Amino acid sequence: MSHRRDFANNRRVLTQALNAFVAYLTARLAGDPAPLGAYLETPPALALLSERLGLSRFEQDLLLLAAAVDLDPRFRDLLAQAHGDVNQPWLSFELALRLLPDPQWSATTPVGRLRRWQLLEPCGSGGALQARLVVDEMILHRIAGLSFPDPRLEPWFRQENLPDAASVVIDRHQARASILEIAAQWQAAPSLALAPIARLLDGDGEAYAQALAAELGLKLYRMAEHDLPAGPVEREQLAHLWAREALLQGVLLWLQPRSLNPEQAQRLGEFLDHLQCLLLLSGDSAPNLRRRQCRVTVQDNDASARLKLWQQQLGDSVADVNGRLGLLAEQFQLGSSTILRLAEGFKARPEGGADHLWQVCREEARRGLEHLAERVDARAGWDDLVLPDAALTSLRTLAAQVRQRTRVYRDWGFAARSDRGLGISALFAGGSGTGKTLAAEVLANELGLDLYRIDLAALVSKYIGETEKNLSRVFAAAESSGAILLFDEADALFGKRSEVRDSHDRYANLEVSYLLQRIETYRGLAILTTNLKQAIDPAFQRRIRFIVHFPFPDVEARSAIWQRAFPSVAPCSALDIGKLARLSLSGGHIRNLALNAAFLAADRDMAIGMQHLRAAAEAEFAKLEKPLPAAEVGDWE
Repeated sequence: MSHRRDFANNRRVLTQALNAFVAYLTARLAGDPAPLGAYLETPPALALLSERLGLSRFEQDLLLLAAAVDLDPRFRDLLAQAHGDVNQPWLSFELALRLLPDPQWSATTPVGRLRRWQLLEPCGSGGALQARLVVDEMILHRIAGLSFPDPRLEPWFRQENLPDAASVVIDRHQARASILEIAAQWQAAPSLALAPIARLLDGDGEAYAQALAAELGLKLYRMAEHDLPAGPVEREQLAHLWAREALLQGVLLWLQPRSLNPEQAQRLGEFLDHLQCLLLLSGDSAPNLRRRQCRVTVQDNDASARLKLWQQQLGDSVADVNGRLGLLAEQFQLGSSTILRLAEGFKARPEGGADHLWQVCREEARRGLEHLAERVDARAGWDDLVLPDAALTSLRTLAAQVRQRTRVYRDWGFAARSDRGLGISALFAGGSGTGKTLAAEVLANELGLDLYRIDLAALVSKYIGETEKNLSRVFAAAESSGAILLFDEADALFGKRSEVRDSHDRYANLEVSYLLQRIETYRGLAILTTNLKQAIDPAFQRRIRFIVHFPFPDVEARSAIWQRAFPSVAPCSALDIGKLARLSLSGGHIRNLALNAAFLAADRDMAIGMQHLRAAAEAEFAKLEKPLPAAEVGDWE
């Protein structure tokens, strides 16, 4: 109802102002120099717009007169009469300077407020002073009393909700004090262009942004930083349009940049440096900026705060989670508004229970990592692994530590002593095809976590410092989900610590140390794989919690792998596992043979037989550039 009253009141006052303008123009055209009399009352919507954009009285009058052409048909005849041409029923800068009191030439320039804020533009033929003035459509609606977000900004900016529950997460004295400090710096800034960027170095960026916006009485918007326009002119226009919207609505803009490539980071940094609005950055992947920053560290997004928020929002539905809420709050570092949204969805459809809520959180938390690494669809189970007992025991112990880390670290107090060494790391060492990736899939499936394969060779850069930046982006994006990170080909970065002969040797060692440091503080499981364990410096090995050996399978192990290679529904015709196991192949190659043989049999409309495996073996060995041992496969037919 208040919106309707505001619109009705604005319409009433706007009508009075337009009537006053008609009377003024009529008298002026008749040769009567009667004053405009500054309308009896300025329409509220126009007054607010003028105040927030800093318009002078002349600029305000000019803007209203240009808008009046679309709001009231009487003005078209009056302006055509003023031009002395019935074909020119519009306002121009030249006509405004001649008709309106206290004219200001500066108001017509491209850097003046009217054009800089894209309130109106000269269009059509003629010079800038003689061309027709067209009021921006969004500004026209605002003058008429209708206020809504500019649809042109929707691809990049979206409004966030400000739930009352945000104060539940941000409730510490340190956070409160920092919010007041930032507010004071912003209020003391002579202009938005000189206001510092608030940089939250730690804590829940979403909850902090909500609390800061609530403190200042602003709307909260979030920006999609990946897809800024490529052209500098387009970016500048977008920046002006957004700055205008931020001023008119009263907005705090929050960004949490993730997984930006160097080009995107540079583009975003240039954009933010020129953006005139109140801005909060969170996370450790922000671009380099020239604009002044005020840095804040608030440790508020811990598992206890998230657990408390989950419990409050789920209410009676907590019982449907079967006691797994603590583990869920520990695993997924979700912001408060996301928790509110997911909790509401779960209460509406609780039939899936704890498993359903876990999967929903898992899908929500993985988004930042999708562009940086390859997600592996983990379906393998323990029965798919054929390894020595010692390796299986290590893997089961590894899974238990991931599963019980909440109890040990938080409930039993180990995390309170130090943050260092709380990450769970493992080195999987063995030849190609011995089951390293399969074991990682088994762990991910067992723990209900996402598995991401990261190619270390692709992250390592010849440019000093770039490798650390690439690794930082990966870990920052992975933190919210606690996904299992599988660093393939660790040999690309690890190796015997080189003697420092020049700066490149020194930085190579620093890159390894940086990776191990991030692994030690990463709250999830990080797995490194290598084909040559002996090539990794023992000093580095000591910093890895688990080292699991994946030996080349012997005959007994190969028999077990062959037995698992064919699904129960696959049509197999008298396969001799003993003969197959004689062929010296790793598990990965055995699975390749089984699959290729299946395709050969299917193409000939036959059950899978030894002759198909013989043909598949010939192709596999040809791929490996090795001769097929005739003695081992001679009786496969």
